[in-house]
Amino acid sequence: MYDVTKMSQAEITECSNALGALGAGAGSMEEVANRVVRHLYDNLVDPTTNQKSCALVRFYKTHPYSDLDQGLQQFAQGILGREPEAGVNCLTMLATAGDEPDWNSRAKSNGHKAIPLASAEMVATIPMVSRLISQFGLDVGAVLSPDPMLIGDLSQKTYNTFYIPEAVGSPYIPAQDDFVIPHGVKSVLGYGGVLSTGNLFAVIMFSKTSIPQQTADGFKDLAAGTKEAIQAFADGPVFAA
Repeated sequence: MYDVTKMSQAEITECSNALGALGAGAGSMEEVANRVVRHLYDNLVDPTTNQKSCALVRFYKTHPYSDLDQGLQQFAQGILGREPEAGVNCLTMLATAGDEPDWNSRAKSNGHKAIPLASAEMVATIPMVSRLISQFGLDVGAVLSPDPMLIGDLSQKTYNTFYIPEAVGSPYIPAQDDFVIPHGVKSVLGYGGVLSTGNLFAVIMFSKTSIPQQTADGFKDLAAGTKEAIQAFADGPVFAA
């Protein structure tokens, strides 16, 4: 168990190593992603209550629209209002773990299953996604359409965290009245990286415990362990059968 208010560097390294081992014996990236979100949900705790600190943990990956199943394609069409071009990347939910029963299955999620990143202008209209990309230190163009000449460099970098210290009232965190306030979300923290294919992965934690800057800064190191666990599936299979 880890106290999210004061995780030491040794604990962050321990957690990263544990995440890195979660790929063993898996059959798909989705299976590993489920293990990652479950590990974080189960092991991050609030020291004052000794209860799970996260209301919700989710794992996302950019994935070409043309490679999504029919259900996810229809979801993306509903967001965009039309059918995206085949090459459009969608920020796609691979795994979820949380306090509510329906938050433990991506199939039962009501929203955010596949967000089409059709243009820089569209991304700018989705505050949380736009903020995540900018805080990671990525150029939005590198997420929308990775340059094959730059993928190697992008995949070797360590990216900053996505960090919203005060979730209540934040313009970057949606569903304030339906999610943030009723579920006691105080801080939001995410980390991620770029796979050898040029696709972005991101883990986002919605915490009922206020997360300090020091913890947030250290969480960027969890990306290495998570990437180690999922990299074998960068070329597939991505989704569980």
